[in-house]
Amino acid sequence: MHQQRREFLVSFVVLVSSAVLPLSARAQDKMKIGVIGSGNVGGAIGASWVRAGHEVMFSSRHIENDRKLAADLGGGARAGTPREAAAFGDVILVAVPYRALPDIGRDMADLVDGKVVIDASNPFPNRDGEIADWAREKGAGLASAELLPGARIVRAFNAIGAARMGSAYREPGVVGMPIAGDDAEAVAIASELIRDVGYEPVLIGNLDKGRYLVPGTALAGEHSAEEIREIAAGLE
Repeated sequence: MHQQRREFLVSFVVLVSSAVLPLSARAQDKMKIGVIGSGNVGGAIGASWVRAGHEVMFSSRHIENDRKLAADLGGGARAGTPREAAAFGDVILVAVPYRALPDIGRDMADLVDGKVVIDASNPFPNRDGEIADWAREKGAGLASAELLPGARIVRAFNAIGAARMGSAYREPGVVGMPIAGDDAEAVAIASELIRDVGYEPVLIGNLDKGRYLVPGTALAGEHSAEEIREIAAGLE
């Protein structure tokens, strides 16, 4: 099993570094990013992207809060509705309560289809109800892919608390960020954006490994990139 996982990661790295290199290089340029859910997680990550020079549209159920956040940040920050943010972004960050994902998948299917979607939403049964139980049983990565059909999902920002996300850029690369995804180009683009926030991305496998990217697993909390690789090597 471990040998198969190592072969997968080697193949993935080769693909990212060769076939998609011109595309992944675009992630180093300034990008348009739509944030759906600009609370503690989305707001902190989006602020770091604005700081890095990207254009970011913040959205939530409270547009006045988004407008204030955008005004405070200045630069490339702006506010809009969730649909406007989804249409605006070349890349979309989804950081909402997990129970909201079905509505996004239904109401914004035309806007997320084919786009890189960084999935930062976590299923909590005590908050999200039955859909969280289903997502944890299925695995959060595969569940999100089912709820957001057509999106090129990279699961990230799930296993680390929001409190320090807004300051990770001050010590770039010190803390690793475990991620999972099936699409090599999407992983490459998301990885560059994760570095812009201050984390070192560590691919642990396909979306089926997204079941480990939730609070309460061995990968939860802050770890170095090397520590994440060691932990991931022991996962089934």
